[in-house]
Amino acid sequence: MWSIVLMGLAGLLIGGALSFRQQGKPLWTQIVFYVLAGMSLLAAYLLTLPGN
Repeated sequence: MWSIVLMGLAGLLIGGALSFRQQGKPLWTQIVFYVLAGMSLLAAYLLTLPGN
């Protein structure tokens, strides 16, 4: 259940980063959103491993 929520959050964060790119916002905001999306996907993967 939580892995699905985290994957959805990652999708929203990637969408936000793409939106910031179109708006011409600073590059560091896009990088932060991509890093947070990656961390969210990693957490979702780790939750699918046996033993959790």
